[in-house]
Amino acid sequence: MKAVTTILLLLVAGISSHFYHHATAMPEVSNVEFTLIDGQRIKMRQLLGRPVLVTFWATSCAACIQEIPKLISVYERQSAKRLEIIAVAMPYDRPDHVLAMSKQRRLPYPVALDIDAHVVRSFGNVRITPNSFLIGPDGRIIKQHIGIIDPTAIEHLLQTM
Repeated sequence: MKAVTTILLLLVAGISSHFYHHATAMPEVSNVEFTLIDGQRIKMRQLLGRPVLVTFWATSCAACIQEIPKLISVYERQSAKRLEIIAVAMPYDRPDHVLAMSKQRRLPYPVALDIDAHVVRSFGNVRITPNSFLIGPDGRIIKQHIGIIDPTAIEHLLQTM
């Protein structure tokens, strides 16, 4: 039993140390197109010139739900400075659940469905949520964060751009 506990602690520590890492071998995402819950489409190329935080989430993910107020806070403080946040629901998430959660939580940023997993694949086959990618104004992924974001860290990164 101690061995299992030790392995789990090492795994959690490894994930935690992955808090933010440089995106040296990240996929090219400039051709990604998001389909929003209202049917609109946003192409990543349309967002060039501004930073974008793409966050993958699920309505069944407790950490994702816990992260929502932090994302709203960052969005409210940084959208005037041209930050865009796009929340991408995982392909297994039911669209009606995503729509209900978006309305219930009053998400001020765009929420996309990824029914065919195109966006998940474009970002390197995302499997863990919450999982966020900060994309610079030039369209390159700057950082990836697995777990609940730290608004202060995000805002610091935005200031350095």
